[in-house]
Formats: sequence, structure tokens, C-alpha cells
Amino acid sequence: MILEERPDGAGTGEESPRLQGCDSLMQMQCGQLQSRRARIHQQIDKELQMRTGAENLYRATSNNRVRETVALELSYVNSNLQLLKEELEELSGGVDPGQHGSEAVTVPMIPLGLKETKELDWSTPLKELISVHFGEDGASYEAEIRELEALRQAMRTPSRNEAGLELLTAYYNQLCFLDARFLTPARSLGLFFHWYDSLTGVPAQQRALAFEKGSVLFNIGALHTQIGARQNRSCAEGAHRAVEAFQRAAGTFSLLRENFSHAPSPDMSPASLCALEQLMMAQAQECVFEGLSPPASMAPQDCLAQLRLAQEAAQVAAEYRLVHQTMAQPPVHDYMPASWTALVHVKAEYFRSLAHYHVAMALCDGSSATEGELPTHEQVFLQPPTSCKPQGPVLPQELEERRQLGKAHLKRAILGQEEALRLHALCRVLREVDLLRAVVAQTLQRSLAKYAELDREDDFCETAEAPDIQPKTHQKPEARTPRLSQGKGPDIFHRLGPLSVFSAKNRWRLVGPIHLTRGEGGFGLTLRGDSPVLIAAVIPGSQAAAAGLKEGDYIVSVNGQPCRWWRHAEVVAELKAAGEAGASLQVVSVLPSSRLPTLGDRRPALLGPRGLLSSQREHGCKTPASTWASPRPLLSWSRKAQQGKPGGCSQPRAPVKPALPSSSKCPGWL
Repeated sequence: MILEERPDGAGTGEESPRLQGCDSLMQMQCGQLQSRRARIHQQIDKELQMRTGAENLYRATSNNRVRETVALELSYVNSNLQLLKEELEELSGGVDPGQHGSEAVTVPMIPLGLKETKELDWSTPLKELISVHFGEDGASYEAEIRELEALRQAMRTPSRNEAGLELLTAYYNQLCFLDARFLTPARSLGLFFHWYDSLTGVPAQQRALAFEKGSVLFNIGALHTQIGARQNRSCAEGAHRAVEAFQRAAGTFSLLRENFSHAPSPDMSPASLCALEQLMMAQAQECVFEGLSPPASMAPQDCLAQLRLAQEAAQVAAEYRLVHQTMAQPPVHDYMPASWTALVHVKAEYFRSLAHYHVAMALCDGSSATEGELPTHEQVFLQPPTSCKPQGPVLPQELEERRQLGKAHLKRAILGQEEALRLHALCRVLREVDLLRAVVAQTLQRSLAKYAELDREDDFCETAEAPDIQPKTHQKPEARTPRLSQGKGPDIFHRLGPLSVFSAKNRWRLVGPIHLTRGEGGFGLTLRGDSPVLIAAVIPGSQAAAAGLKEGDYIVSVNGQPCRWWRHAEVVAELKAAGEAGASLQVVSVLPSSRLPTLGDRRPALLGPRGLLSSQREHGCKTPASTWASPRPLLSWSRKAQQGKPGGCSQPRAPVKPALPSSSKCPGWL
């Protein structure tokens, strides 16, 4: 509270009327925000109830016509939920949905909605697996299981920024650790993973952990699209950030497309992922053009700069034409939102007309340039099929010839912009997007004004047909793989031991405690490696041999202290400090039926422990006798990515322990 000085100089604790008015205004605004949030939450609850009822009907009915009707209703509900959640996110972030962060008018982008999922109980299967296979008390891992469940719960509603990406990536990396530690070709976790399709809202479920990882990876790409669409592209820095975001999204969808087959939901099918990848690259190319465009208030005079902008706009138009062709073909046409296809078509026409507009500006307003500085005709314009000879410089030398050719390009620009407005008016959803219509109408008004300026009453010459613009860009965006390492943290279940030994793929027997004393020649064993330390050799007839230690055993405890993560030097130091009294050891003996990974088996963990993605057989596609196995899922992971694709997120603090050669570091016989 600010004290007000009274005329007599004494201060009071009363607020001035002006401050009281400000407080009242702030309270009124806060009340309006709270009312909007409450209204949105009520609408979300209503949509969720409708989705639950439609989902139950979809699962219960066997009538194809009813299923098609319910699927259509689910797609509408899914779209409404995405819009409501985006509006709620904007309110929570203090952003007015009506504001776009800039006075400049920019063309809207297409962001993808996130796939939604149901709650999941990890407790029962993980506790049982830890007790049965790892021989430990599953209840002692309550904290780790709660941490995993909390991470998954937070991942369901990530913020639309870098923090949300880190959250999704952190959960994704934990899924990779779970896959490497708890899953085998004949065993799944016994959980059903429920996810809703991002495009249609139709539910899908599978037992395969690969479905969970693929869905999270899809959401990483979708969140990149939302981050890119929220950037202020009226400035060069914002346009650059948007380009990178759409490149990351395209790289994520490309990773899924190359390695994912038999998708259980349409949004993760190869055809959909291909269309989404093309869409993201087209939007990245559009952001490149926006980063080059001069402010509208500046009158461009540079002829060469206008020609470059024309070719950049033609490149964007070519990208969107390719996307529109992909979206218009089945099966993508069947589940891709019709408003997206219409918007892509509008953008293709708009940017093609914009290319002709910039050529007209170069012809009519561009500063004169020498003939040697100008590109040739075939470098800027597409040659007609009947033309087989060079056309010479792109710009005529005479002012009248420039005016006539400029009018021809303006005519094509006006026709293209009118066609874009017509296509915009045909789509009911796009008619509600006033921003898009404002952008096209504004450009059309500029074109009409320029055409009226060039037109003359005594101009009876028929305007020649303007040639098409040759697409060309100075910066061709490329798909960039997502930064899956930015949210990488330690394995939540690292207490179970290094993954090189302590995973469900290996079988071992715990031996001990064994009391080992020092003889005249020492303990009689050689140690090698780290985490865990390996007994590399045992001298026959020594104290170690008498105690029952064998070559190939791993030391997991020394004098009651767990040492699964200890380094070689720490174990050696503890044994040397034991003195004549000896030391108490616990070891694990790996059973011969399992093969430990060697140096050549260091494996990346993007989507599976054996490479970028695991095969279908590794995720329980065939139903074995074990109750852990899942029925055959629709999902499978391609093997082709495992050849010639190194990399991935390595396991933290759990290096794969190879058998070191005899010349490697070794303390000698103990």
C-alpha cells in the first residue's frame, strides 16, 4: 500500500481514489479471467463426458455404419478439446488469444494437437517383476514407481514451450530405460497403453511399450509445431525460431515414419507421417520467406531483391502444392482435417500470386541495374514447353515494355489472390479465421492499387501472358532430429544395478555372503572392469577358489556395502583395507543360458535397446504361454533402421562392461 501525503503533511494508510480505481479494475480483469477459465473447464468436462460415451459405443458396437458415425463424432470432440486446451493454456500463460504478439499481420500456421492418454498404474507389474526376476523387495521401490507415475502424469499436460519439450523427452528417455531393463522378447509389462488419435480422436490401445514410446515421440513433434506457430514471425529472430521448430517437428515425424509400421491409429501411419513431414517443411519454408520480406511500410526499390523474393515465394507455393497433392489423396484425405487441406490450397495460391506481385514490383519500381547484374530469363522464369532458345535478360530495357510486363504479372497476381479468397470462403472453418482473409485481402488491395496506377485509358494493347516464376531459395530447410538428450536424466530404477547385467534379458544367481581371507599369495583373484566389477580370473587352489568364487562372477557387495555401481579402484581399495580378517563378498553368477553384451553390443536407446527401434517380435506380437505377454498388436517396429544408424541416448552411469584385454588396467593378483 502506498501512503498518501495529506495537505497537513501527515500520512494516512488510506489509498487514493486513483489507486482504488486501479485495484478495482485489476480485480474486475482477474474476475473475468477466472470466469473464462471456469467456462473453459466446464466445456472441457462436457467434451470429455461426450468422448467417454462415444468411446464406449465405439468399442461395444460391431455395426460398421454406427462405428463410422461415432468415429466422426469423436473427431469433432477431439478438435474441440484441442481448441479448448490451447485457449486455456493461453489464459494460464497470460496471453490473450486475440493478441498475436505483434501489430504485423502474418499468415496463420497449422499446429498439431497432442495425443491424449489415460492414467496408468505402473505399481503392480513393476513390483511383481522386481520381486520375481530381480529377487528384491518390490515394495522398497515405491518411491521410484511414484516418481515414474508422477512424470507420466505431468507429461500428459505439458506446457507449450521448451519446458514442455524437456518434460516429454525426460519421460521418453525413462521409457527407453524401462524397455532395456524390464522387457524381453517373450515378456511385456502386462499393461494396456491407451492413446487417442490426434487427427480423429479414435481411441487405440496396445500392450506394447513401443506404442507408448511412439505416441510420446509423436507428441514431441506436435509440441514443436505449436511452439513454431506461436512465434512472432514479424521479426527475423522469431522467424528463425519458427523455422527451427518446424524442422524439429519434421525430423520427429520422419523418425517415426522410417521406423514405424502397422500403426494402430491413423495419425501414426506412414501416409499421415509423410504428409505431416511435408507440411512442416512447407511451413518452415514459409518462415524463411517471412524472414526475408521487407516491412510493408518500406517501398522496395532494389530490383534484384524483389526478384529473389519472387523466387522465394514461388518456392513456398511449390512446397504447399506438393502438400496439397498428398493431402488430397487417400488414405490421408479420409482422416486429415478438411480445413487443413483447404488452408494449404489457399496458401499455395496466395504465395504463387505473391511471386508475381514481387516480379511486378521489380519491373515497375525496381531501381535500374546493369545488364550484367541481371539474371537471365531462364534463371527466373519457367520456360514454356515450346520455347527452346534463351530469352535474354529478365528485364526489358524500355520503360514501356517494363510497364506492360509488370501489368501482366500484376494481372496474374490479382487473379491468384481472388482465387485464394474464393477458396477461403468455401471452407466454413476458414471463414472464421479472419486473420487469413485479412492477409490475402490486404495483398489484393495493394495489387489492385498498383494495377490501377499502371493502367492507362489509351492502353489498347492486349496484355501478354506472364510466365511462371522459377522456384528458388537461398535456404532450403532440412528435417532435424529432435534433441532427445536434452531431457535425459538418470535411470529412475538405477538402484537395481547397471543395465549391462541387471536386466530382464539376463538371468543370474545371487551367491553369498562369502567370507574371503587373505592367504600367503593374497586373495588369489584378478578383478577387471567397472560397474559392476568382474572377477576376471581365479587361481586354482587359492583362497578365492576355496571360497567358491568363479571366473565371470560380478561383485555386488563388499562387507555389507552394495557396490554394483562402484568403480574398479574402489573395490580394490576396500579389499586391500580388509587386512588379515578378510572380507565378506556377495557375487552374482550369470547363468549360461543368457549372453551378456560385449563391446560390440553397446546399443543406442532411441526407441528400443537394440537400435533405433525394436522389432515386432520383441514386443510380444506373438502370444507366448507367459501371462505377461500381450496379444498380437497392430504395432511393429521396422528392422531397417537398425542397419547403419548409430546413435541414441546411452545409459547413464551404466557403461557396458566388455571383457578387457590382458594389457588393460589391472591391479594384478589379489
